[in-house]
Amino acid sequence: MDILTENLGKKFRNEWIFKAVNLHFKQGEVYTFTGSNGSGKSTLLQVLSGYMPASEGTIQYSLQGEKISPDDIFKHIVIAAPYLELIEEFTLTELLAFHTQFKPLVQGYTHEAFIDFIELPRAKNKAIKHFSSGMKQRVKLGLAFLSESAVLMLDEPSSNLDRHAIAWYSKNVQIFAQNRLTFICSNQPEEYTFCPNIYNIMDYKSL
Repeated sequence: MDILTENLGKKFRNEWIFKAVNLHFKQGEVYTFTGSNGSGKSTLLQVLSGYMPASEGTIQYSLQGEKISPDDIFKHIVIAAPYLELIEEFTLTELLAFHTQFKPLVQGYTHEAFIDFIELPRAKNKAIKHFSSGMKQRVKLGLAFLSESAVLMLDEPSSNLDRHAIAWYSKNVQIFAQNRLTFICSNQPEEYTFCPNIYNIMDYKSL
């Protein structure tokens, strides 16, 4: 997946969150947006994903040279973010069965292998509402890593993770970012130490 932005901008009321974003994001590359909390990183990610409309400018999506309609881009994207909620009435097993109806797991992973991958086998029949915040984040990251998709979007990926889980994230993000277009929104350098393409959202504020 390639994403090309031209004069992309977003504002709320009279305040520009970002403006004049002219970037070409290429398949197989990892891009990080940095900036303080509330600076607009998450907003830019949501606009790129099609979840939120831009105020100005255009976004072009293409997959293996074929243009993708903005209405269909959701089929090719997975996101793990604090503002996206899991269905808490489901058990982990039920959540996984529901999710994979829409986005299958990458080749070679069964539901059981997924649960082992996120290191929560004892919680497979436990309702999500009884999970700790760290366990929920592990589920979100697991679904993002192991869902079949061309684009991987991670917003504050180590939120609520303990030291062991951060190490788990750091290892797996580099594995599952391969051959995908990957975005990371972060103000924690340890979340993106491997990333060669870093943009500060403050460089895209209006003067």
